[in-house]
Amino acid sequence: MIQRVQTIFLFLVAVAMGVTIGTELWNQTGGTQGDTWNLTAFTLSNLDANGEVIQTSSKWYLGALAAFAGLLAMISIFQYRTRSRQMLLNMINSLVMVSLVAATFLTTNGINSSIQAQDGGSYEIGFWSILVAMVMNMLANRFIKKDEALVRSVDRIR
Repeated sequence: MIQRVQTIFLFLVAVAMGVTIGTELWNQTGGTQGDTWNLTAFTLSNLDANGEVIQTSSKWYLGALAAFAGLLAMISIFQYRTRSRQMLLNMINSLVMVSLVAATFLTTNGINSSIQAQDGGSYEIGFWSILVAMVMNMLANRFIKKDEALVRSVDRIR
């Protein structure tokens, strides 16, 4: 029963987490000296106006959360025999993705307050793919619940 629609949604969650890991999450240009700040899933880089790296700091927890969310989605695909366990894994995955969004927001908010930037920067494709993954996870849970209701109704007829 791996060929169900929720399998596609869970696979898209894993793909979206891969996009999050592989692309930029946030970009801030400006600041007090015209520096550029780039946040990826593993590093935060500060570049000067010439494009040379001034400093970098590790943000490994963002990459770890994204990798864990993708791994949970892949594990959940193969839990099709026990739909309750599959729904539990998806609920945990939702919490992991919410914590990833919160950690990203708090990281970028901390940078904005320390550099006194006029605008808040721009969230890039990596950040938006987290939100797409959250929607796909919600849709997968909805279809798992529909399957569970169908099985219960068939059991009731017997």
